Amino acid sequence: MESLRIIDTWPVTTTAAAAVVRSDGTVLGTHGPADHRFPLASVTKPLAAYAALVAYEEGAVELDEPAGPEGSTVRHLLAHTSGLAFDEHRVTAPPGNRRLYSNAGFEVLGDHIAKASGIPFAEYLRQAVLEPLEMNSTTLDGSPARDGVSTVADLVRFAAEVQAPRLLDPRTVLEAQTVVHPGLKGVLPGYGHQSPNDWGLGFEIRDSKSPHWTGNSSSPATFGHFGQSGTFLWIDPVAGAACVALTDRAFGPWAAEAWTPFTDAVLAELS
Repeated sequence: MESLRIIDTWPVTTTAAAAVVRSDGTVLGTHGPADHRFPLASVTKPLAAYAALVAYEEGAVELDEPAGPEGSTVRHLLAHTSGLAFDEHRVTAPPGNRRLYSNAGFEVLGDHIAKASGIPFAEYLRQAVLEPLEMNSTTLDGSPARDGVSTVADLVRFAAEVQAPRLLDPRTVLEAQTVVHPGLKGVLPGYGHQSPNDWGLGFEIRDSKSPHWTGNSSSPATFGHFGQSGTFLWIDPVAGAACVALTDRAFGPWAAEAWTPFTDAVLAELS
């Protein structure tokens, strides 16, 4: 895909890589070193969420069982509505009251699953998601909110899985990309206050958000995540494709300027 070559114009430090994969698993194109390992930052969260959903389907946890602050559940933690602060393990709102994007919430989630399963969360993620998908270059060395390291090649395998699930019941994945607690206001990091600020279970949902890190032509059904390490993964069900882009430059104004026209170019080529 010629549109992927746009990453060569991005003001990254040294390395960027990108790929597009269809819902049937067909890789339509890659550009850049697909096997280079990049810190994922918050693109770790969809991987962690997928492991949590495997734990749910295996019966280790229930989505509506207590987890985190009083009144909070596994579902609240996945949907950033537990009331936990951004990066601190302190409560700032009642569960379900506001969309408070929370790294701490995903750390509590990881601890909860580890306790329920008897397996450290990083190992649970490896066994439940990484190993079955042959994501052999992906590791979690710390927080399930932000300490994943992976490659474009591995994330293409994950993006194909989310579009055509083998590890999970498709109905569970559909629930993960459906808004939890509709209508809540919140802050999308790097993009400011938004109303509504819609999320599913571990995946951010585009809907009508503006500004946004996906394209102007992205469908409202688009879901995924971006990371402060200059990384993103989006899945557009209407386009029937997903895109991964990983870089070695931290998110900033450059990314807000570059990512939207890039995605629009990818979608235009897909159509």
